[in-house]
Amino acid sequence: MWPYYEAEEWSVLPPELNRRFNPAFNMASIKQAINEAVERVSTVRMPAPTRLRDLIRQIRAARTAAEERTVVNKECAYIRSTFREEDSVWRCRNIAKLLYIHMLGYPAHFGQLECLKLIASPRFTDKRIGYLGAMLLLDERQDVHLLITNCLKNDLNSSTQFVIGLALCTLGAIASPEMARDLASEVERLMKSPNAYIRKKAALCAFRIIRRVPELMEMFLPATRSLITEKNHGVLITGVTLITEMCENSVDTLNHFKKIVPNLVRILKNLILAGYSPEHDVSGVCDPFLQVKILRLLRVLGRNDIDASEAMNDMLAQVATNTETSKNVGNTILYETVLSIMDIKSESGLRVLAINILGRFLLNNDKNIRYVALNTLLKTVYVDTSAVQRHRSTILECLKDPDVSIRRRAMELSFALVNSNNIRNMMKELLLFLERADPEFKAQCSSNIVMSAERFAPNKRWHLETLFKVLVAAGNYVRDDVVACTIQLISETQSQQGYAVGALWRALEKDTSDKQPLAQVATWCIGEYGDMLLYGPPSEDAETPVNLTEDEVIDVYQRLLWNPQNTVITKQYTLLSLTKLSTRFQKGHEKIRQIIDTFGSNLHIELQQRGIEFSQLFRKYDHLRPALLERMPPMETARPQANGIIGMVNGEQEPEDEKPTIMEQTTTTSDSSALLDLLGTTDVTATVMPPAVTNKNSSPNSTAVTHNNDLLDLLGSLDLNSPTSTTSTLPLQPQTSSTSSMLFSSTDNFLVDGLLSTPTAQNEVPSIVVLDKSGLKITFKLERPPDIPDLLVINMLAQNSGSITLTDFLFQAAVPRTFQLQMLSPSSTVIPPSGQVTQVLRVTNMNRTSLRMRLRISYTGPAGPVLEQTEVNNFPVSTLQ
Repeated sequence: MWPYYEAEEWSVLPPELNRRFNPAFNMASIKQAINEAVERVSTVRMPAPTRLRDLIRQIRAARTAAEERTVVNKECAYIRSTFREEDSVWRCRNIAKLLYIHMLGYPAHFGQLECLKLIASPRFTDKRIGYLGAMLLLDERQDVHLLITNCLKNDLNSSTQFVIGLALCTLGAIASPEMARDLASEVERLMKSPNAYIRKKAALCAFRIIRRVPELMEMFLPATRSLITEKNHGVLITGVTLITEMCENSVDTLNHFKKIVPNLVRILKNLILAGYSPEHDVSGVCDPFLQVKILRLLRVLGRNDIDASEAMNDMLAQVATNTETSKNVGNTILYETVLSIMDIKSESGLRVLAINILGRFLLNNDKNIRYVALNTLLKTVYVDTSAVQRHRSTILECLKDPDVSIRRRAMELSFALVNSNNIRNMMKELLLFLERADPEFKAQCSSNIVMSAERFAPNKRWHLETLFKVLVAAGNYVRDDVVACTIQLISETQSQQGYAVGALWRALEKDTSDKQPLAQVATWCIGEYGDMLLYGPPSEDAETPVNLTEDEVIDVYQRLLWNPQNTVITKQYTLLSLTKLSTRFQKGHEKIRQIIDTFGSNLHIELQQRGIEFSQLFRKYDHLRPALLERMPPMETARPQANGIIGMVNGEQEPEDEKPTIMEQTTTTSDSSALLDLLGTTDVTATVMPPAVTNKNSSPNSTAVTHNNDLLDLLGSLDLNSPTSTTSTLPLQPQTSSTSSMLFSSTDNFLVDGLLSTPTAQNEVPSIVVLDKSGLKITFKLERPPDIPDLLVINMLAQNSGSITLTDFLFQAAVPRTFQLQMLSPSSTVIPPSGQVTQVLRVTNMNRTSLRMRLRISYTGPAGPVLEQTEVNNFPVSTLQ
């Protein structure tokens, strides 16, 4: 029985039913009306969804990001509603729109299950969209990823080649290690299929599986050998790609496939000599993609193998001479040919041919080709430097290129070509480049010019002139090492000190607010040799001032000290230099004292301290002032070593016995704050006493440096309770011994002493292997200088026995407080295969206790950054006892 409704309840029904659902009507009429309404509703379907092209138009028509989000959110809401209603009619169209929305960066994860439903559909169009959605929306972190394995297995056994192709492509794109192991046998079976289309797809899928799970490589070896004999170019190129991946990941596989070199050479020769083939022709070149793949595989097979290299030498020469260069595809083949020639054991004439091809690339109008040529020449310049030198003028022209990337590579390559024969011409061009270079180039360019001049300077005068030009051209972009090198060179070159002080005075007279390093060098030089400027013999330089007075010099100094644009470091140099001039000048002492007194109340604590200390030299310690401020003795060699940009030209190695003579600007002691910076520790406090006025005969260790106990927490079990070692204060004037030297402190750039000379005679003791892991072997060769019983010299040797270059190599060490550790600069930061890097460590032990050392080694290998830490506590007892 139908329930009885009160009259007021009928108002909620639709209008057409309200008048019929009246209690006055009989039951039959009510049933008929309800059935008609239900039938009418069941026949109403949801409107067709927006087409993909219409959605793209709506999104592109949005003027703001907010309008775009509104359109996307509205469409996503509609797609969600259709998914909830299980509407399978428009599922394919909705997934296609959802993938477009996903590519725009909006969330589309709610469509993952719908993709699986499309994959399970018997229609090919649905499967195609479903597999595409699976590749974009699924990864191995999603639980839904596990549900697709069974679908893939079913489709891999399909009778339709295109369905199999879809499954293979999807498996190669999203395969997890577990999925790869489950389906590898199916892929290996399909690699033997008589259908070339399926074999090609299966080989590509096997390539991706091997990358994910290398241990499955042996499974695919039998099927892979047959791919190299294929006539179909598509199958052949995938087979070559698969073999290349196998050879790069397994030495045994590499040796196994070396016997196919004659086959590859024959295939490459047929491609070059083949006539026109419309199926494979690209801009007049027969299948350049296959040629590039074969050249790359030949490079892998011929590396470090004389027999394999000899088998492909003639073919490489033929490719290099017969390939069309007017089209970009021909340049691509030539580039791969050059890489193969330079990587295998090729003949010298063939290498010259390869470098000449790169030289022709430099004349191409395409910026990309010029950049590739410069980049490749930079990698091969040490293989055959003389051949690259022939293209020096073209490389220098690239310094004027408007493209910043080309200019940078041309600059690096130019420095790699510098030698003793072309140093004058190269420096002239590079100085012109430095003058007009962008600010981002000036620091690196100026530093490399200094290192090149240091290494190949024909004479001291030319060397000084070059350094002064660098200081003028680079301005404030000059690095600190340039300042230190210039000061050291002036100090050791006594015959050119008169020229140097005159040239720097002329530069100092001009505005130097944008040339702070120049002002620092000039004030230091004038402070040391100011008497030569006023009272010295006439210089050969005609521009040297004749009637210069002391007041004019002091006025320039006063301008520098009161110039607000000058940095505090420059004012520190100037203030010390002015104090020294009080002993160089015959008059003007009172004016100098008045200027120095004004700094006793300076707002900057460093300048205030120096003003107070220097003022005391004119009062309480006036009798000590001439001795404290006397001229510095010549400095020892303390210039930075040329790094990777300069390197060793002509491929020669620097003699081992000469490397220790090249020292860093600052030394590293085991109890200084620099040690904490070295090992990445920041939560440490260290108080260093500022420079103080000391007696000429005072002990260099008269003032101690106090540190927090946290300083050596990083040393773990090393001795933390030993007495704190001491370091010298920073005296105004070092002792007048011939072995003393000066450099600039890393904290305040003030003049200090402390560089140690490298011992000349040494007694050898046993070597120690401290690390041998992942192809990197580090050995300590210990030496004891007979004249310094408390000193141990450790020659660190890092050797790379692997086949991959190790970059960003950094060796760090720390010792207990009872020792003092000094580390010189390493020979390089890059260790090529079968190459090595050396570094010298100097350990001083005053208490004659056993030595322990904590090491930290970092580098970038084939798998990314690597960090190794170890402790060495097996030093021989005879080393420091």
